[in-house]
Amino acid sequence: MTIKRVLVTGGAGFLGSHLCERLIQQGHDVICLDNFFTSQKSNVQHLLHYNNFELIRHDVTHPIWLEVDEIYNLACPAAPGHYQYNPIKTMKTSVMGAINTLGMAKRCNARILQASTSEVYGDPTVHPQPETYRGNVNPIGPRACYDEGKRAAETLCADYHRQHKLDVRVIRIFNTYGPRMHPFDGRVVSNFIIQALRNEDITIFGDGSQTRSFCYRDDLIEGMIRLMNYDGETKHLPVNIGNPNEFTIKQLAELTIRLTNSSSKLVYKPLPEDDPMQRQPDITRAKLLLDWEPTIFLEQGLQRTIEYFRAIDLSDFRAPTPNH
Repeated sequence: MTIKRVLVTGGAGFLGSHLCERLIQQGHDVICLDNFFTSQKSNVQHLLHYNNFELIRHDVTHPIWLEVDEIYNLACPAAPGHYQYNPIKTMKTSVMGAINTLGMAKRCNARILQASTSEVYGDPTVHPQPETYRGNVNPIGPRACYDEGKRAAETLCADYHRQHKLDVRVIRIFNTYGPRMHPFDGRVVSNFIIQALRNEDITIFGDGSQTRSFCYRDDLIEGMIRLMNYDGETKHLPVNIGNPNEFTIKQLAELTIRLTNSSSKLVYKPLPEDDPMQRQPDITRAKLLLDWEPTIFLEQGLQRTIEYFRAIDLSDFRAPTPNH
């Protein structure tokens, strides 16, 4: 195996820290770059003693000069409360972050993987969502800073590939969960687990009939690494990575209550603006190109995540924004 020098932006985040672990285990030299807005240094503290790991505090909206072979661009707040806290900064992180990392890839002749999102599909009118679906996004809504920022980043990747023949990969990540999620990230899985463990009312927005597809962290990281290493003719095309098993939000809440033996009750609040009603990936392309599909079922992954949340001390975590 060739040892590579790999940059992971957002490397101290939930997914980034696990990706850094995997790459270190494979023997690569890993540079983790993060500004610690929604992540914590504790996510990568256990990696600091490895001589093939380096941690840099830096904001990806500003240029940085590094010599690398591969770049995983994961930097961006991803939970609605966080990306809506400073929407202009969110857009800058997606767009300027892509410009800066793509520029570095061009200068170094490096391969780059852009972490995109299922949010590029908006509130979809096609179900499940294949990569060919162009989406239904409100460009001036409260979620647009993230949705359109990620769409612009994909545009930049496509244009760098067309204009400069840059070796790009684009992964569209669907809802992902697992140990090391931030307890105050405001996402539905962490919200439900924290509320259930405290025997508090579980808050459901809308009537709970809206659906999501939940992919366990390890499955997602495996798909991401396979896409980076894939060398077929269509390597530059976006690939959905997510779990095609679809659950309603109410089903997730009821499963969380059962697995935690909680006395929590369900309470219902109005649905936020532009909140998608359905979200389910068509993973035909991932199966065909990467021989990838999820292996961990929701109940199994949720149990592991609950065990993690039981073990941590919530006082060790700060809420990144007032909207947690």
